[in-house]
Amino acid sequence: MATCNTSSLLPYVPNSDKPWNKTRAQHLYRRLTYGASPGLIEAALKNNPQKIVDQFIDEAVSLGPTAAPTWAFRGKQSYDDEGLDFEEINQENLREWYTQVVDDQYNKGLQSLLTIFWHNHFVTQRSTYNCAHFMYEYYSVLQKNCFGNFKTFVSEIGLTSAMLVFLNGKDNKKKKPNENYARELYELFTLGENNGYTQGDIVETSKALTGYNDGKYCEFVTFNAKTFNDSQKNIFGRVGNWNYVDVIDILFEEKADLIATFIVTKLYRFFVSPTINESIIKELATDFAVDFEIEPLLRKLFKSEHFFDDEAIGTIIKSPYDINLNFLKVLSRSLDDDKKLQMYWQTGAAGQSFFQPVDVAGWQGDFDWINTSTLTARWQFNDSLTWQIWNKETGNREKFRAFAKEVSGGSNDVYKVVRNIVDTLLPKGLNTASDYTVATDIFMSNVPENYFTDGTWNLDFESVPWQVLLLLQHIFRVPEFQLK
Repeated sequence: MATCNTSSLLPYVPNSDKPWNKTRAQHLYRRLTYGASPGLIEAALKNNPQKIVDQFIDEAVSLGPTAAPTWAFRGKQSYDDEGLDFEEINQENLREWYTQVVDDQYNKGLQSLLTIFWHNHFVTQRSTYNCAHFMYEYYSVLQKNCFGNFKTFVSEIGLTSAMLVFLNGKDNKKKKPNENYARELYELFTLGENNGYTQGDIVETSKALTGYNDGKYCEFVTFNAKTFNDSQKNIFGRVGNWNYVDVIDILFEEKADLIATFIVTKLYRFFVSPTINESIIKELATDFAVDFEIEPLLRKLFKSEHFFDDEAIGTIIKSPYDINLNFLKVLSRSLDDDKKLQMYWQTGAAGQSFFQPVDVAGWQGDFDWINTSTLTARWQFNDSLTWQIWNKETGNREKFRAFAKEVSGGSNDVYKVVRNIVDTLLPKGLNTASDYTVATDIFMSNVPENYFTDGTWNLDFESVPWQVLLLLQHIFRVPEFQLK
């Protein structure tokens, strides 16, 4: 399917045809930070979109990896030596890091989205290694490299213990070869399926990747020269006694254009649209292939008129993290650790369990996010959150009134109030006028109709928090809420 977005990669300059307005500001925040409160959007409209993109990237780059927990570098043996129950402590550490990940996704802006993007590119599954310190090492490498050099990224992620266990690198020995990691290095991480490599290349590459075998259960994997295959290998037509470092060098020297196109296409589909523009991909890939620096690639894409085009808005189906975090951001709602852990499990029920993608190819996204088993789970967390806010003992019902006033500028025109709430939560609003009528009827349903015409009703009316809650739960269920 051809894309309707024909705008270029020239910097977006607001004009009468493409104004810098609420719709575009919300688009930018949804795609780069999961979303923003109405107050932040209003502030953004007074700023230059180019500067906002630079701020997002500058802030994300400056963050660096999340601080290491106390257990980050402790293997199982150290617990055994102290007479401690490793399995019990390990489960506690895993839960701690699940909570930390949700916190990072909420608070770390663009870094959080890139971390989840690269996690879904360099896939591992926690169930195969099940060691919290392996999880931390892998996660830290994702954060450290998410804006950096892609070649360095490939090299470092491949030597994490999580990856070596997941893709059987730990089992790949001189006398007992395993081709799994070599195959996925090309098929999933750099080139794409059946693109620029042969089965012979995989066989020879697997020989060069041998030796990373030392390390008992839940001990970091290290190199053992005795299990390394030191024979001559022929990889992409180049012959030598190649090792892991050589493989990465040869790959990026021989296949730069293919790698660049593959990675740029995935980034485009994640941040812009599932339907690609071939000329845009080609231009970005040409730049990327020069040095494989991720940061300048993203700056060019996010600042472009192509990214801000009307045809880019509302084209991506939200992931479970998008669904939940966007609503939290819009309401400026924070979570305690129990709620963060609840959200971790709930997003997993909706099909996106962090550290446990569905398979080695990761979550495919787009329409795969929605099926009969995940659809109700996609609105359950937000349903739960609204009821928590409504709870008389622990919540704050006035939050709903404050939200309605903020998005509508304090208007007492019920139609404007409803439209503004809807348009704040949906990238392009509702599809038809009748859809807005339905939403307005739901908002008005518990108040006598004449109150809206005789001046009795306004945003200080007693029932407003309940009216907002009903409207929000309706919005969660409309098809347009699934998009960003």
